[in-house]
Amino acid sequence: MLAPIHAFLHCETPDAWVAEARKPEHLPALLVDHANCEMKAAMSAHSLVRRYCLPKEKRKLLPNLDFYKSLDALPEKGEVLGKQALIGDNRRVFDELDKNDLLVKMVRLIQEELHHFEQVLEIMAARGIEYSTLSASGYARGLLQHVRTHEPAAIVDRLIIGAYIEARSCERFARLAPYLDEELSRFYVSLLRSEARHYQDYLTLAADYSGQNIDERVAFFGAREAELIQATDEELRFHSGVPVGHGSRGNTAAMKGFTASR
Repeated sequence: MLAPIHAFLHCETPDAWVAEARKPEHLPALLVDHANCEMKAAMSAHSLVRRYCLPKEKRKLLPNLDFYKSLDALPEKGEVLGKQALIGDNRRVFDELDKNDLLVKMVRLIQEELHHFEQVLEIMAARGIEYSTLSASGYARGLLQHVRTHEPAAIVDRLIIGAYIEARSCERFARLAPYLDEELSRFYVSLLRSEARHYQDYLTLAADYSGQNIDERVAFFGAREAELIQATDEELRFHSGVPVGHGSRGNTAAMKGFTASR
């Protein structure tokens, strides 16, 4: 399962990040950040549905994230259930949506990310960890600043970024799992399959929307993502770089070896 992830990413998570992340005193912050990441992933997918599956004048019809929790298992061939009638005109919200692959994959992703979000909250509650405000790392922002401004280049870039975020999440779940307690280790391992599928879905959609070879753009974002992962960071977060004080020199050889094996 992890072989395609390792082949896709341009570097592995630095050992220095793992060494810090596995420390018990950092667990509360990591769980809060993990919950935030799951919600942000759902919101990003929701934004793609809103922007690219609805005409501009119909975007107001798209409900909030809570709506996705009430959807049944998705049927095949792009037909998406809309169980809540719109007040006033009795139209079902998804009657207005184009039945395309982006919609189907993103709605499924939203459902899964919201479920993961709730699972993290349950784990936190059982351990007496408060879901509090926490600053985000600059990881996603560092990738999004390179998104092109014209279409379809913009959606292609956003989908490629989505693929890297999901792939990195999968890789970090796998790196951390052996060092966590049994409950958390089992939970993180259980997330690997869905995160791996999400990265593949994003990458497939990027190629479909581009209509041409995207290898060069994928490589571009892969290099940027690796730079962010190898850079030093002030605070430890789930997608942060190397914690300040550990430096990245010790990971240079590992990065070269990892890249050479791709």
